[in-house]
Amino acid sequence: MESRSSIDQKSDAILEAENGGDFEEVHVFQSSSELIAKLHEKWSSVEKQPYPAMYSSVYGGIILDPALMVIPIDDHMVHRGHGVFDTAVLLDGYLYELDAHLDRFLRSASKAKIFPSFPQSTLRSILVQMTAASRCKRGTIRYWLSAGPGNFLLSPAKCPTSAFYAVVIDENISQCKEGVKVITSSVPMKSPEFATMKNVNYLPNVLSVMEAEEKGAFASIWIDDESYVAEGPNVNVAFITREKELVVPLFDKVLSGCTVKRLLELAPKLVAEGRLKGVKLENITAEQAKDAAEMMYVGSTLPVLPIIMWDDQQIGDGKVGELTMELSNLLWDDMVAGPDYQRIPVPYKE
Repeated sequence: MESRSSIDQKSDAILEAENGGDFEEVHVFQSSSELIAKLHEKWSSVEKQPYPAMYSSVYGGIILDPALMVIPIDDHMVHRGHGVFDTAVLLDGYLYELDAHLDRFLRSASKAKIFPSFPQSTLRSILVQMTAASRCKRGTIRYWLSAGPGNFLLSPAKCPTSAFYAVVIDENISQCKEGVKVITSSVPMKSPEFATMKNVNYLPNVLSVMEAEEKGAFASIWIDDESYVAEGPNVNVAFITREKELVVPLFDKVLSGCTVKRLLELAPKLVAEGRLKGVKLENITAEQAKDAAEMMYVGSTLPVLPIIMWDDQQIGDGKVGELTMELSNLLWDDMVAGPDYQRIPVPYKE
């Protein structure tokens, strides 16, 4: 029988061989204080703290220390992708369209069979208080509802409760005015059941953006199996036809965007002024779409991003369209000075 020392020597030899003979012993943290000190060391080198506040229902409160902004590894959102999320823009101390996003958030949760521990009013209060504690005036808030921590099984049945997480992201939100190039994605799009809920399974979205970047484009467009335009990787798309009609693809196979729905509410103003001929929510083929006069992405942080080229074919005259920017201005004005029900003031403390 081999001695224990002989076995250990063989194990060391194997590890060294697997690491090219340059094996370095892995450090074992002996205490939580040592680990937190290491995390603080990491964040101390950051010039500006990008995440000024986080909320965790696991902790039961708001966290201001970035070293503690973590979630359990046995959370089913982490290892099974069983979670949903949403976002809202923070602009000049106001949360834009928070209620519309929360409504969609809870619809997504219901489809994913995740049941929140708090009512919507409490979730809203948590998000507003977290934003106030962050002292951040411009950026985004993002929030997740997971099946919760508890084990590494497929079923969350034995998880004690769902978990709610949120974070404030300090970033510059500004109106997009430069046009971008896009491609048709070769990455298969999600089935309608999953595409119409905002869940954390974003691998197709990630791969579609990476594919676009590899081809020198900003992002991509999905086309469904009937040759209709679907959506971008995390945004809706819209078109201005040569007849000056605003066309937005139907939401039956894609996510119902809060921002594009708001655009559909605001756009009739341009119809009344004679700038647009009409506003339509209907399917449009890729062939028809590429023949459009103008094209744009529509999403929360843009709010409108002009698209001037698709698959090396220019859209319209290949320049940022006038109507695209007028629609962008409508949304931006709504974000900056819209009605009270659209903009929630954050109660910052002096």
